[in-house]
Amino acid sequence: MGYADRDKYGIYKGSSDTGPGPSLMGADTLLGEDVVNAAEEDLGDIKEIMLDMQTGQVAYAVLAFGGFLGMGEKLFAVPWQALHLDTVNKRFVLNVDKERLKTAPGFDKDAWPDMGDLSWASGIHSFYGTDPNRSGAPTMGPGVPTGGMVGGAGTGSATYAGGAMGGGMGAGSAGNASLDAGSGSSTDPRAGNLGDDTDLSRIRGSNIG
Repeated sequence: MGYADRDKYGIYKGSSDTGPGPSLMGADTLLGEDVVNAAEEDLGDIKEIMLDMQTGQVAYAVLAFGGFLGMGEKLFAVPWQALHLDTVNKRFVLNVDKERLKTAPGFDKDAWPDMGDLSWASGIHSFYGTDPNRSGAPTMGPGVPTGGMVGGAGTGSATYAGGAMGGGMGAGSAGNASLDAGSGSSTDPRAGNLGDDTDLSRIRGSNIG
């Protein structure tokens, strides 16, 4: 079930050039959203979206992975900027190898960490190769990455048809993003968004600390 199927208020019922989606999206419609990696492996689903109340921006998406029928599953705080929104299949893509995700900093649903702790946040961003000092949003567009994944065997840049995210990332380092120029799509369908942090029209995540 994708975010359009969870749309209780008709947010996404307009055509592609009307309505708020996907530039502006209802948080409730994203809860339960499927997450896959470049190899189309199921990484779980989004259970919660964490807001930085000091900045008003999204800090983390909480991913549930593992277990069976909700039993024994582990929760992971994924930096908002580490995700890619696949607007065709209506799901998120996280550029992490499935086996490596099992070693990610995680927690039990009955023992949430102090997400305001700087050392905890540093470990999270180190694992996913994101920058704790730079706010960022998920890339958007159709497709999944074709390059290397965090902890995967591949290297180089991860390329999307219509969206690019840092690829070939090792733990603690951010990869370079590239765009498939032949796809005919822009990195982000939101008007005026060329990746400039000063563009206030972007829906940008933030990071604790």
